[in-house]
Amino acid sequence: MKKRILIAAVAACALALAGWNYVAAHRPVSERLAQDARNQKVSLWAYHRYGVMPSVLVIDLRRVDADAATVDVLRALFQSAQSHKARRFDKVLLAHRGTPKFSLDGAYYAQLGQEFGEQNPVYTIRTLPQNVRKLDGTPAYETWTGGMLGVLSRQMEDVNQFARDWFIADLAKQEGAQR
Repeated sequence: MKKRILIAAVAACALALAGWNYVAAHRPVSERLAQDARNQKVSLWAYHRYGVMPSVLVIDLRRVDADAATVDVLRALFQSAQSHKARRFDKVLLAHRGTPKFSLDGAYYAQLGQEFGEQNPVYTIRTLPQNVRKLDGTPAYETWTGGMLGVLSRQMEDVNQFARDWFIADLAKQEGAQR
């Protein structure tokens, strides 16, 4: 009898946590991404870290179609930030298929959400990598200074490298394994 009550209590807690994650983290992202037909090439899940840490959001890139471009993934990331613009997180982890790869400061994620649709998207894309952190908190990419053309060139190289590091390299490995 006690064992059944314990199992039922654990199951109820697990269901409550799953429901809370769905309502508070995933549903806003899912609803926002569904508003843009271009997002059908990308699947993102959003949840609180370990399902229980409300201060840390995980944006988990679960699927990227072969014909999707990097800009499709970045647009989905920016739209997910827009869907959470009323919330504040300390940190946002960028994961690929359940494996955390990078982090963003929560304030920067909030800024992305508030500026999406208002800020020049090329500026937002090219400055994203300088705000990306490794999991240990150190900068993942450079902040460039100097002449405009040189800076733009280096920033766009970083955007491409960020995409390779976040998800493209994993997709290439998967494709090679399927051959």
